[in-house]
Amino acid sequence: MERRRLFCEISPTTYRISVFKNILLRDVKDFFSPQEFASTRTDDLLPVLIYKNKSLMRRVLGNVDPVLQENKVVNLGLATPKVTHVVILPGQVFSFWKLIGQCTERQGYKTGLVISSGRVSEGIGGGICQFTNLLHFLVLHSPLDIIEYHHHDGIDLFPDFGRQIPFGTGTSVMYNYLDYRFKNNTETTFQLVTYVTDKYLCGELRADKPLKIRYHIKTENEYFSKEGDTVYRNSLVFREQRDKKTGHLLRRELLKKNHAVVMYDINDKRLSTM
Repeated sequence: MERRRLFCEISPTTYRISVFKNILLRDVKDFFSPQEFASTRTDDLLPVLIYKNKSLMRRVLGNVDPVLQENKVVNLGLATPKVTHVVILPGQVFSFWKLIGQCTERQGYKTGLVISSGRVSEGIGGGICQFTNLLHFLVLHSPLDIIEYHHHDGIDLFPDFGRQIPFGTGTSVMYNYLDYRFKNNTETTFQLVTYVTDKYLCGELRADKPLKIRYHIKTENEYFSKEGDTVYRNSLVFREQRDKKTGHLLRRELLKKNHAVVMYDINDKRLSTM
């Protein structure tokens, strides 16, 4: 039986109507929300570095037009200054879109790579999800509570090249109704520092005092399997929490169980046949 099309799938016009509706609903919900959103910045860095990471902005992605990669670099260069040095006080919520705003051509954003309905496409501001990927990975190394997170890990679009963040921990964002948000439910003040170099997107998570716990993200049992005519990427992503003084394991949690459809050719020698 053929699946009935959603309203947003009928035509480009119905899609735009659906997007407008979702944006409006999020604006109304936030207007009446009692949550306090982080917006204050300070040029002074908080004294304690909790975690830092960087990721290549230009990667080998199959047959993707390299112009889209260059446009992504431009987009990231426009977005990072809007987040950097923001302070997240106890009780506050960090919202990616509250700080970034809508990515438009008028603001200088260019057409980049986007993933829509499990397929590679193009759109203004494309590539911004690399930014939220980095932010998410920084936050995973802290006690901050992630309260909104969307992912597109059901598919593995491209072979790994220079990967700094484990597969399956990436994020998906769409202004403004698919957001990346976390809340500071601790008594510690945190700060994000984000910037780009010629090659890398860089980020730091800082705090006003040291943490008593060290966080570590690790991937285990990673393999490719062929089930019928479909190849899958499988892995388990764990987060470990250890006491900084003793090194004792305090908690080990499964963050993600990946079973993603592989969209590129791989060597048969790497397969585990089911």
